[in-house]
Amino acid sequence: MARLRKTSAALIGVAALALAIPAAPAQAANPIEKPAAVCIEPGSDSDAQARGAQRTYGDDHRDVSPRQQRAIERRTDAILKNKGVSEKRAGSATATIPTYIHVMLDKDGNGDVTRRQVVRQIAVLNNTFAGGESDQAANTGFTFDLVDVDRYYNNAWHNDHASTKYRSLTREGGADALNIWLVDFKYLGVATFPWDYERNGDVDGIRVHYDSLPGGSITNYNLGETATHEAGHWLGLFHTFQGGCTEENDGVADTPAQSSPTFGCPEGRDSCALPGLDPIENYMDYSFDSCYTEFSTGQSDRMSTMFTAYRS
Repeated sequence: MARLRKTSAALIGVAALALAIPAAPAQAANPIEKPAAVCIEPGSDSDAQARGAQRTYGDDHRDVSPRQQRAIERRTDAILKNKGVSEKRAGSATATIPTYIHVMLDKDGNGDVTRRQVVRQIAVLNNTFAGGESDQAANTGFTFDLVDVDRYYNNAWHNDHASTKYRSLTREGGADALNIWLVDFKYLGVATFPWDYERNGDVDGIRVHYDSLPGGSITNYNLGETATHEAGHWLGLFHTFQGGCTEENDGVADTPAQSSPTFGCPEGRDSCALPGLDPIENYMDYSFDSCYTEFSTGQSDRMSTMFTAYRS
């Protein structure tokens, strides 16, 4: 078994990192984990430059059936009713999200990211969730406050092996805290949904390929917007192609239905007979980072509702 070492750095404001004394993480029980929302693979080529050439489905991609989708909506409505929160109030909620970044390196230090990359990644999250990339984008009202960055030296964890164990040992904060694990695996990103927190809170958060951060080496996916996509799942969004060419599709009225994921940035793509072009610029599609520009107003409302129900 590889040796485990941890170093920790607390963020002062958002510009400076202060080193802390290395410490081993506390032990925690391993939960029984539901499948996560697995998004995309950078590709199978070992060359980091080639891995961004295409996105394909993950082997353990979690599909949510229309029946399950309706059950989630009923559960959400019941929770809000029990909390005495109206739909309008829930849909307008905003929050500052404490954010913890865990850098999972191998024993030789491979997989590290710079302080500048971390700061830029948080800036990307704040800009994209504020609607800063398009006049048509919604300002979701969510901001991300970087609380801590720590580093673990463990070959297995670096490659996302024993992920239930390492997440349960290293996760910080409560239901409202976003934990981001930076790993080297075949996906660009993996996320848990908010409605799974009650049962699997110890592993709640998102896993992101470390080379997808700003300045990383995965071509077309190195502007930091994989984290935006996965944080969207963490706040309760489905892919825009959820359900295919159906009226129900992703449960958001202002994202046109699409039959399948987008690869690249094919302007004018229209894969469904239903109204509207495919929302290729939406963060919840699979487009290139450079193609992404927005969350819709309906998605913003849904994230607020899900945060109110499951994370507040």
